This record gives sequence, C-alpha cells and structure tokens, in this order.
Amino acid sequence: MAERTFIKFTFLKIDPAWQRREGEERAQDKREMLAACEDYSLDRPLRVYSTVGTRGDTDLLIVSQSPNLEDIHRFHVVLAQSGLAKWASIPYSYLAMTKPSPYSDSQSRPELLQSRRRYAFIYPMEKKREWFALPAEERRRIMTGHIETGRKYPQITINTAYSFGIDDQEFVVSFECDDPADFLDLVQELRPSEASAWTLRDTPIFTCVAMSAGQALDALDGAATSRLEPAGA
Repeated sequence: MAERTFIKFTFLKIDPAWQRREGEERAQDKREMLAACEDYSLDRPLRVYSTVGTRGDTDLLIVSQSPNLEDIHRFHVVLAQSGLAKWASIPYSYLAMTKPSPYSDSQSRPELLQSRRRYAFIYPMEKKREWFALPAEERRRIMTGHIETGRKYPQITINTAYSFGIDDQEFVVSFECDDPADFLDLVQELRPSEASAWTLRDTPIFTCVAMSAGQALDALDGAATSRLEPAGA
C-alpha cells in the first residue's frame, strides 16, 4: 500500500432541466455515470455521497482516491463522457494528498473516508500565514490541545488531507459520524480553542449523506431506475 494517496473531492450540481427529461433518458444517463464509478471502484477507493437537501449549490459528491494522479485524471475523463455529466456543473472541486501529520504520533492512514458511518462533513481549510512562522514546537503545543479535544469524540472519525501546492486550499478536512449533533458539538467546542484563532478559512462546509453510488444517483430524481436495463434490451 502506498504511503501517500491522492484524494479528489468532486461536487456536482445537476441542471434542473434534467429532471424534465423522459424517465428512460434519465435512467440511461445515470447508468452511464454509475458504470464509470463501479469500474473505478473495482480496485481503487471510491465513495459517493448525496448532498440533496443539505446544500443548495450541490447535489452529489464523488470522492476518488489513488496513489497515481493519472488514475484520477482518467476517471474524470470517463466520467465527463457520461450522459449525466452533460447536465452537470462542478461548483466545487478539491485535490489533496494523504501524509503523516506533523502534530500527531498516530499512524497515518493512506486512504481516507473508509468508515461505514452515515454522514461526512467536509470542508477546505487554510491557516493564517503567520501560523507557519511560529516555531515548530509552539505549533505542536497548540495543535496538541486541538487534537485532544477531537479525541473526546471517539464516535467521530477525523481525516486530514494536504493540498499545499497542488490546489488552492492548504487542507481538506473530513469528519465521519452517525449523528450530526456530535459533529455540531465538536465544532462548537473547538471554536474558542487556541488553534482555531489561527484559521483563515474553513468554509464552505458540506454535509454529505453516505450511500451507494446507485442510491446517490437515484436521489437526484427520486426514481430507482439507475440499474434497470434499457427498454427492449
């Protein structure tokens, strides 16, 4: 297993006009995107989440991971050829990598978002430039308190990916849990922390509902048709 893995967060917004297409046309569009996702996930991590009802500017999140950036590139080329992609825009897109944390002795996970928890809360983050001018020992001291607060919530899996130089943000942070109230309480407790004062940006925040790729695609139009065979097949 590779020590570092690329992780790509692709948020899709579907044109409302797509829902006015005939049912079989929508089903075929979904089948094509589902086939791309299922092919990629045969030997690489891929997760799909619905943001229907939790965000007004996105409907779907596809998280693809690979030690090779070429894999992610090729996947998105194939994805763009699906019928549904022709009705979709990408309002948000984040590229990051996994790596060991400089502030924790815990073993790093080369692949993220691997739990079976019901929700993922995801956001890009940037620190103030002055943060990086602090001595390493001081930054580690500040982050130790931040990490200890997170450990008070063992029901939440915390994932940090790094984007320095490969995308606009510095980090992409994701949290997995079964009860959104737990995440709300954690964030509220972290707000007055010393580490929080060094945050420059930590929005937008996406509340994502974990489900299979087929279920997330069916949530786009409420029709359980993504796996049906074409009429007359």
